[in-house]
Amino acid sequence: MKVKAALIDIMKKNVGLRKLARKILSLKGRIKYSFYYHSYSVDGKLIIFESFGGRSYSDSPKAMYEEILKDPKYKDYKLVWSFIDKEEKKHLFKDKNTLLIKNGSKEYYKFFSKAKYWITNAKLPDYIKRKKNQVYVQCWHGTPLKRLGFDIEVDGNVMNSIEEIRSSYYKDAIRFSYMISPSKFCTEKLISAFDLKEIGKENIVIEKGYPRNDYLFTYTKDDIIRIKKELNIPLDKKVIIYCPTFRDNQHTSGIGYTYIPEIDFAEFKKQFKDEYIILFRAHYFVSKSVDLSEYKGFVYDVSNHDDPNELFIISDILITDYSSVFFDYANLKRPMLFYMYDLDLYKGKLRDFYLDLDELPGPIVEDEKDLFKEIKNISKYDKKYREKYEKFNQKFNYLDDAHSSKRVLDIIIKD
Repeated sequence: MKVKAALIDIMKKNVGLRKLARKILSLKGRIKYSFYYHSYSVDGKLIIFESFGGRSYSDSPKAMYEEILKDPKYKDYKLVWSFIDKEEKKHLFKDKNTLLIKNGSKEYYKFFSKAKYWITNAKLPDYIKRKKNQVYVQCWHGTPLKRLGFDIEVDGNVMNSIEEIRSSYYKDAIRFSYMISPSKFCTEKLISAFDLKEIGKENIVIEKGYPRNDYLFTYTKDDIIRIKKELNIPLDKKVIIYCPTFRDNQHTSGIGYTYIPEIDFAEFKKQFKDEYIILFRAHYFVSKSVDLSEYKGFVYDVSNHDDPNELFIISDILITDYSSVFFDYANLKRPMLFYMYDLDLYKGKLRDFYLDLDELPGPIVEDEKDLFKEIKNISKYDKKYREKYEKFNQKFNYLDDAHSSKRVLDIIIKD
């Protein structure tokens, strides 16, 4: 571990060495994948799914998979899910036609070379080569607030230069068959971020709503009670979900991106423990770097809970900063608070934004005291933000309903 950390430290400072190391790893992957690429023909009724690089069973790949299970016209299809830890996910699957494989294994290479359809929500390794008769569906993982890919103009990432970021996005984009979008706004930003117009792919975006949000229109009260009981959350308390994103400039060699919550949870508990509990959900890049054991019984670390939608429906208030989760949460029409304690730094030196922050349907606070004040005055939220909330959903979520998965599948899967 110490040797690995030392090497990463060197690569942070030496861009040339970092590029060389990545080229070697990529070449190694391409050589290995090439054997499987040439050994298997494409199976027209085989679909492979992956969410967040194999970390979870969630998002649009999950929604589309579950829609397939419901539709008898897919009864002859073979379905494969890729996970970093497939044993950990076994209990989530009952379907006899579904196979779980380990991310990066021989099976991983085999099934990517065979599957007619690839459905994922994050960039795939660049050594996974798509055949002409394969269909790569890039769902992406949210309407973007912060700038992505080719739109990033500030060099604030400690592990990637602007050139490296753009190269990574290009290598993925040239393989795309389709991208999924919930709005005209999102379509425009995806085309720009992945430079799709430059490579002649500006027309591959399916603008039919976000499959990942179907569940937000179909859940029941029984689902809310079930999930709270599974998480051992008291049924008599209101729930705040706090979803901060990671910072591109916070990286510890040997660990990865890190995050220190800029909230005094001890003070939070002192002021709100009688009425609320907190669900803390970190970005998957930093979910293992936060220790909240000190606040057990008040703050619940749900960073490793697979599906954020299950957390959204049991929550009464969302607190976030620059994470795109608020676009999805807005479908529930519940209060949202934007705790942007490092706004000037994030906007000026790390990412910048795609939209005017005045469009956000909730208060922006940069100070913890103001955050606590907004929570105490949450009963006035609807009156203050109702009109802005409606305009927000009309612009960003007007296509979301309970049927986006079906609409998308009807386009991408043609017998």
